[in-house]
Amino acid sequence: MQDKKERRTNRERSDTTRAELMAAARRLFIEKGYADTATPDIVAAAGLTRGALYHHFEDKKALFCAVAEAEAEAVAAETERAVSDGMRPREALIKGGDAYLSALALPGRTRLLLLDGPSVLGRTGMDEIDNRHGTRSLRGGILFAVRAGDLPQNLPIEEATQLLASAYDRAALSIETGGDPDEYRRALALLIDGLAALA
Repeated sequence: MQDKKERRTNRERSDTTRAELMAAARRLFIEKGYADTATPDIVAAAGLTRGALYHHFEDKKALFCAVAEAEAEAVAAETERAVSDGMRPREALIKGGDAYLSALALPGRTRLLLLDGPSVLGRTGMDEIDNRHGTRSLRGGILFAVRAGDLPQNLPIEEATQLLASAYDRAALSIETGGDPDEYRRALALLIDGLAALA
């Protein structure tokens, strides 16, 4: 019994250390950017040692990858919470898209996920993260809408997912630099309605 309790305590301590490193890294990646953030800065901000960092992460890139994964997961969760079971597929796509833009409005998220993410991890690496989270949700929403007859039956699912995801990402970047969120939401809803009109 005592050994199990001790192991659990060690695991909890390890999880706390990892979370502290990720939180410090997130702050610095947002404030300074990936390239200008050094690992000594991260461990100093976390109040930990370099040994603790390298125990949990192979290098700075691996730490950035973990931060980006956590951010993408949080965005997908916020997006999915905005969609309820009773919604028509078209409405769910629009509500989910609106929630995505709201989630990306959290300070630093567009930099982490849409600017530094592809730069640091490469387009393929960032796509892998997206496919586990936001893109997966969007693909599911589009497929649901096609099966329900709200979108054309011959719509290429993968290509439509990539194009619509790109439109939402571009909108998020524009909103970040002062674009009107309501106008971007309206334009994106019209894009979806344009597809729906072909069904």
